[in-house]
Amino acid sequence: MPKTDATPEQRALTLDIDRVFAAPRELVWSLWKDPDHLVRWHGPEGCALSECQQDFRPGGKWRRTMTAGPGHAHVIFGEFIEIDEPRRLSFTYTNAGDGFETVVKMDFIAQPDGTTRMLFKQTPFLNRAERDGHSRGWSSSFDLLDAYLLLFGLEDWRPKGSPRIDGVAADFAAAKARQAQEIDEEIHEHRHT
Repeated sequence: MPKTDATPEQRALTLDIDRVFAAPRELVWSLWKDPDHLVRWHGPEGCALSECQQDFRPGGKWRRTMTAGPGHAHVIFGEFIEIDEPRRLSFTYTNAGDGFETVVKMDFIAQPDGTTRMLFKQTPFLNRAERDGHSRGWSSSFDLLDAYLLLFGLEDWRPKGSPRIDGVAADFAAAKARQAQEIDEEIHEHRHT
């Protein structure tokens, strides 16, 4: 169970993300459950998992190391609180750098059109900047999950492609291209106003 002695202000800092993934709930769930899948999508753009361990059961521990190139290691770890396959997943989440523990709760809802709605909640946070940083990181990671899901057919749910440790340079290139496009669009819009 969570061990953080958070202040009322910190407990009020909550991150809520509502995403729909174009895949069946059982597939989305398996991409959270299996470390061989996690290393192919988890982590914000520009980062990759160099370590991914988990004992996927209530009370089981998990640990991941995110890297963004040589000399960088961001360790996160926690414990699974609730696993109700394929409906709900909850775990503690601690950044090794500050030791502050948060709790992540996710509900996976099968939609009538075959997609999966994921309701994600994380709280408490040390401060607003930490919450906002997690928002950017998780949103980027979920974008990568969306892209990874595009590789799957209806029946073959084995891991696809290489772990992202080999794809970080591609992440940086994609981010640069997107930034250049946003700047071009902004310039174009500014010229026409």
